[in-house]
Amino acid sequence: MSGRHFSVVICAYTEDRWEDVLAAVESVRHQSRPALETLLVVDHNEALLERLGKEYQDAGEEVRVLANAGPRGLSAGRNTGIAAARGDIVAFLDDDAVAERDWLRWFDEAYDDPRVVAVGGRTVPVWASGRRPVWFPEEFDWVVGCTYRGLPPGQVRVRNVLGGNASFRRGAFDAAGGFATGIGRDGDKRPLGCEETELCIRLGNALPDAVLLIDDRAVIHHKVPVARERFRYFRTRAYAEGLSKALVARSVGAGKGLETERRYTTRVLPAGVARGLRDFVLARPGGAGRAGAIVAGVAVAAGGYVRGALASRKGGGFSYGPIGDPP
Repeated sequence: MSGRHFSVVICAYTEDRWEDVLAAVESVRHQSRPALETLLVVDHNEALLERLGKEYQDAGEEVRVLANAGPRGLSAGRNTGIAAARGDIVAFLDDDAVAERDWLRWFDEAYDDPRVVAVGGRTVPVWASGRRPVWFPEEFDWVVGCTYRGLPPGQVRVRNVLGGNASFRRGAFDAAGGFATGIGRDGDKRPLGCEETELCIRLGNALPDAVLLIDDRAVIHHKVPVARERFRYFRTRAYAEGLSKALVARSVGAGKGLETERRYTTRVLPAGVARGLRDFVLARPGGAGRAGAIVAGVAVAAGGYVRGALASRKGGGFSYGPIGDPP
């Protein structure tokens, strides 16, 4: 085992996920490659902060409960965790996910290469209903925060990692700053995202020789509640992704901000539509629905992007969430 130390940050915001948060923490505590600490950052919820504080009051430095020191939202919560982290690698795990036993082990192995500054893993959906809805295309699993069809298998170099299953060298934040607080989830009902994409592109600009990887052996299992299995959420999340991508393009330019998305929409999605139509012809369940969902998802996301691009011209914006002193 290397001499690297891992700090794992889990951001929580609602007591509705109480059992999920406890399961996430336990999955970190049982890693084959132990973490130095788990940092539970609570997003402006005093009742949850107090309850978690009592739950882990005897955990010492192994589990620390912190209040989000910035504005409401996931980005500021993560920045709070980064500021408090004592490890030289900071990993992030969603509050409604559990990591497999070797999750940190595979992350750690990748950092043997000194060029590597970030490593992500594979996020597998756990459907509340017991199985994937037949109409839900794997190409759109990012809608529910999971690894989507179209990413190459194995350990591969990528533009950005996915924030709910990711790790960064501590020095990455020194070079690029923290997560942008005007992008991503902020407690509003609209499910925005892309804060990790924007950070990773900034990181690549700050460190041109840096390598960012996804290792699909670093697996977490992410719960998908029934409400997110419905087409209404699918449509809302796709629209929000378009809005978020417009903010990213504004921040880092459309060239890098949409580079991966161009390949995705011109190669991965047409192949998905073709598979859906083939399944329809072969009378396989959900084929037409999957093809239609892909077309609808692209159209809705494009509408969100156009609206976001127009809105961004009117001003407003976001900050890069500098990493300050720990709370």
